[in-house]
Amino acid sequence: MKVNCEGCAGCCIDWRPIAPETLDHERRGRRDPLDDTYNLVPLTRDEVKAFLDGGLGDVMTPRLFGAADETRSVRVDGYDLAALGGRPVFYVGLRKPPKPVGPFGVDPTWLDTCVFLDPETLRCRIHDTDLYPATCGDYPGQNLALGQETECERVERSYDGDRLLDDEPPEKLQGLALGPQALGSKLFVYPDPEELAGVVERLAAGEATTADRALFVGAAAGSRPGTAAVDEQKAETARERAMDAESWAGELVDAWTDRAGRRGSGAGDVSERSAFEERRGAPPVAEW
Repeated sequence: MKVNCEGCAGCCIDWRPIAPETLDHERRGRRDPLDDTYNLVPLTRDEVKAFLDGGLGDVMTPRLFGAADETRSVRVDGYDLAALGGRPVFYVGLRKPPKPVGPFGVDPTWLDTCVFLDPETLRCRIHDTDLYPATCGDYPGQNLALGQETECERVERSYDGDRLLDDEPPEKLQGLALGPQALGSKLFVYPDPEELAGVVERLAAGEATTADRALFVGAAAGSRPGTAAVDEQKAETARERAMDAESWAGELVDAWTDRAGRRGSGAGDVSERSAFEERRGAPPVAEW
């Protein structure tokens, strides 16, 4: 795919607070996400395990969905959740802490941003590594293959410029998984909804704890591809690894969150944005 990403990163940033139009494409389907994260990239089971192996178990967060059909739902904390066999379905993505970013030529602004995006250069710190998610690598190819609008086009409409330089999706898409093939490999089932009492309420409020997130990371890592089964021993081991993780990226989530202003407010007074992350162990970004 030929795209112009320089100075953009619209697919990595929640730019709704500065958008001239309403962006709600994730909430037009039959099952609304329970959280309010924008463009949460789904990770595969193998990618979840790779982040755990890399000591980055603290960068992942789950997404649950509201139920569109009462016969395929389970009620937890007052929420009717999309479910399979009475067990909530979910996927796992990367956390988006607030960072001082200036996409599309705007002044630095506090916006929720992928944990791995350098806020100054707007380049991904894991782009050329084995940890780079397949969905990110495919983008915007998956959208084009499915006939859906891309973030590139939304940015073009709102801020002019050419972002989508090629509208033909690649013949091979690494991260596209739909229907039954997604079960256990990209879309997971939490085995015991009773364990989620209190957890679902915190997720919906954007107040999930480390332990809350680790529950879902563990279940995803312990899932068996093609099935709704979860290996309890593997899930418990993965949960403990997620709980124990203390990565540079997880530290940055806390550091930026503690420092952040209101979403959409100016952040022009924040200097050395890249250095702020690199002093905390973030690897330098590669040149394009």
